[in-house]
Amino acid sequence: MQEASPLLLPDTGEPGFGVYVHWPFCAAKCPYCDFNSHVRHQPVDQPRFVSAFLREMEEMRQLSGPKTVTSIFLGGGTPSLMDPATVGAILEGIARQWHVPDGIEITMEANPSSVEATRFRGYRSAGVNRASLGVQALNDPDLKFLGRLHDVEDALKAIRLAREIFPRMSFDLIYARPHQTVEAWEKELRLAISYAVDHLSLYQLTIEEGTAFYGLHKAGKFIVPDEEQSALLYEATQEITASEGLPAYEVSNHARPGAESRHNLTYWRYGDYAGIGPGAHGRLTRGRDKLATATERNPEGWLAAVERDGHGMVERELLGLDEQADELLLMGLRLREGVDLARWQQLSGRDPDPLREQALLEHGFIERLGNSRLRCTPKGMLILDAVVADLAC
Repeated sequence: MQEASPLLLPDTGEPGFGVYVHWPFCAAKCPYCDFNSHVRHQPVDQPRFVSAFLREMEEMRQLSGPKTVTSIFLGGGTPSLMDPATVGAILEGIARQWHVPDGIEITMEANPSSVEATRFRGYRSAGVNRASLGVQALNDPDLKFLGRLHDVEDALKAIRLAREIFPRMSFDLIYARPHQTVEAWEKELRLAISYAVDHLSLYQLTIEEGTAFYGLHKAGKFIVPDEEQSALLYEATQEITASEGLPAYEVSNHARPGAESRHNLTYWRYGDYAGIGPGAHGRLTRGRDKLATATERNPEGWLAAVERDGHGMVERELLGLDEQADELLLMGLRLREGVDLARWQQLSGRDPDPLREQALLEHGFIERLGNSRLRCTPKGMLILDAVVADLAC
């Protein structure tokens, strides 16, 4: 079995401190996407945006205090539209504000078009050591349906190149697509696993309000699998990935042991992270409270605010202990490792309600790992939101 690259520091199990940088621009808006992404038909002034990222980093450093960074994530949008020099300047800026040890995970999202793939070597030279590719499907008709600009040939070329250049690589697929059968998905998933190195992100298609798909779906232009079919697709996903050595460590994420995304583990373990760029969110501990930050979503509006005020934050909310306990539960129950009960009890000031916990245990939705951790069972993952709501009461 392939192990995680020795070039990266091992996962300590601690929540850590991550830095997230949001590049909001895309070549086209995918019809399913509700992320903060924008299409611009004129070239983006990358040096101007870099200067703004660097200014906002200074503000975030003032809020966070001195920290050792455990992961960096360049997300979007489509970060692979950035020049390698832009990526290098951002990473250098982070290292000026916080301590960045050698060997931490530095991930960049990328789309597998051939033009962007040629930049991979430049990104690696800038310091990126993990690529996350937005493949989404491995058949051309569904790629077209999903609004992707690449075809399967482009995707496989990008995967091969990423495997060659980056110590670690992941790619995304969307399933539960219209008319998708379990048999068709099993075949596609096994093909994906044959190309994967150590990590896959596998998401069910959801219809989000405000997307192009929302209006089309509401008008009956296409139908997604019903709840029963979606459950069958999910169960097949878990069985196949586990049998191939890529078990789920989170609801939608699968990895060989040791190759889990360190940055996403920071979110799910309820660590601190600085969110920089248009529409970025952050969580920064301030004594007993945790500061929740959010920035202006519109790229030009964010840029103007940073140049005027030194940051683009539009929300700064102090979360009390009860709110932190709820967020810890919400995030931690997504993980196969579950929630640290002592930490939850310290924040909430109480034990889980014994009657509610017992009912969930009897129905097989949750389980205890000794006295220290609580986690959802595979059955409970299918109704995760309901389990969280029940335990949080």
